[in-house]
Amino acid sequence: MMLSGRMFSKFHVGQVCFVLLLSCANLQAQFVIDTKQWIEQMDMKGGFPDKLLSTRTAVFYDYTLTEKELKDSQEYFQRTGIDGVVYFEADMLTAGKDVARAFGDYLNKREITNIAFIEKSESGYRISITAFNGKESVIDNSQKAWSSSNSILTEVLKDMYRTVSSQQRKLNLLINGQAETSLIVNPILGKRNEFFAIDAKVDPLAVPKTGNEMVDKELEEIFNANYSLKFKLTDPGMSEKEMRKQGLLYVLCVVKTRDGVAKELLGYDMSKSESALVSVTYPAAQQQLKNISSNTPIYKFYFKHIDSQNVFLGTKWDADLTWQEALLNQLRGMKSELRLN
Repeated sequence: MMLSGRMFSKFHVGQVCFVLLLSCANLQAQFVIDTKQWIEQMDMKGGFPDKLLSTRTAVFYDYTLTEKELKDSQEYFQRTGIDGVVYFEADMLTAGKDVARAFGDYLNKREITNIAFIEKSESGYRISITAFNGKESVIDNSQKAWSSSNSILTEVLKDMYRTVSSQQRKLNLLINGQAETSLIVNPILGKRNEFFAIDAKVDPLAVPKTGNEMVDKELEEIFNANYSLKFKLTDPGMSEKEMRKQGLLYVLCVVKTRDGVAKELLGYDMSKSESALVSVTYPAAQQQLKNISSNTPIYKFYFKHIDSQNVFLGTKWDADLTWQEALLNQLRGMKSELRLN
């Protein structure tokens, strides 16, 4: 029997629930934000962090930057006195809330104080520099940042050098000429499982609203049509701690980033370099295979147990191009594997 949101209140709060986890609380409600939205939440006219030239900086860059462009960037950072100790592809940071939390933990452990973003688009380049807020969200809405744009990367780097040099004294003297790259931050704190959580057969599922009326309506329709177990629509922005207080033990998480990056973040074997990845999809009752370019942005849902932080990825890679398709893949795959009605 399927439960509506109203009927759910009849059940004991100690019962286990799955929860659909949405992205950063300080941003407009949606499943996952993109890099541009992430950066543009800041006050771009706020200026440089106060101790930029005496503390460590992490650099998040557009994956389309060439090796030469990355080398030029690090050389200018070194000349300026910005200690860019580690470089990450920017769409890793914005892949989802669990991933951002993992980056927050990593940056704290590495004693990172500042964050630099290097964007690349058809119109040119933009560099934005701000302080790391020391929290899971990494940056706050409307926090101060310095930003500059130009059609030529070296011109943006020169502007950065001239501006910060006129304002701060260079105290970082031992800066590596080549920063660390190709690192992966693991968002999975518990055990990683490539199967579905069997307890879903008896435990109700909580699905937080996004705050977007149209999305929430579609979300409810998908669950009504494809999830035969108990579920409840809940308010957005609930922390895992609060979920646990309310008797919620599981959370359904989502990542959105390039297909290959998503697989790597979630611990799949990426030892082979592949230009396209095979995803199992469910456009109807029967599964089908879909080839998706490794650089194509996708959504991937997975389940997580709040207390243990164990994750349940499902038995097959079921990422897809839209959140609706990806969610249907997860729910229909779960229905098939667990033999649900």
